[in-house]
Amino acid sequence: MKRKIIVVTAAYGHDRIQSLGGQAAVLPFIAAAGADGVEIRRELFTPDELNALPALAADIESHNLLACYSAPEPLCLFDGTLNPELPALLQEARTLNALWLKVSLGHFQHKSALELLRGWLADSGMALVVENDQTDCGQLAPMQRFKAACRVLDLPVTLTFDMANWLWVGESPEEAARQLAPAVSYIHVKAAIAHHYHYRAIAPDQADGRWAELLNQLPADVPRGIEFPLEGRDLTAVTRRYVNLLREE
Repeated sequence: MKRKIIVVTAAYGHDRIQSLGGQAAVLPFIAAAGADGVEIRRELFTPDELNALPALAADIESHNLLACYSAPEPLCLFDGTLNPELPALLQEARTLNALWLKVSLGHFQHKSALELLRGWLADSGMALVVENDQTDCGQLAPMQRFKAACRVLDLPVTLTFDMANWLWVGESPEEAARQLAPAVSYIHVKAAIAHHYHYRAIAPDQADGRWAELLNQLPADVPRGIEFPLEGRDLTAVTRRYVNLLREE
């Protein structure tokens, strides 16, 4: 079975996306590169684009691509309660005919906060995946507690494993993979190098072999998302290069 490769529109950079006229403009590059799908990022929308989700959904379908939807929102607010924006975000994902909505964990505290989530997911008919982000909320311990809570509550929520974000929060990606792999349904592939007291995302073949070894610790049959920079004059060619690399690795 062919491994599914998703291209995250943010990989082309905010400025490039805006200069091209929006996220729909990169769909031809993604499709021509042989990718299976696109991850649409809510933070890259203009107000006009946000009001035209059905048109974007049709455009994605016309390129024979699957859609995923990412919103820069936490699942849980600072006080531990569920984010009240989630039902609206789930409906936006449904309008896009997305496979899932992706959010960050936020300030998850206790499984009791998740009781409402079952109804929201059922009402929307949409899958939800939760990602480790580059804040303290994305550290391994809260992600483990959340995974355990979903298991106890039998909630149909899985994890997006961002391979490099663990470095931003001072965690071992390999240890995170050992602890979380069974709950992972989507992988954000990127490597990172130290840069001005922080890290900078880079393409995996510009790093050492750690990324490939880490991928081997994660489920082999889940979609892989390209979230590292895709740069160059020929965006189709550079995208195709990494689609092929991740599909074969």
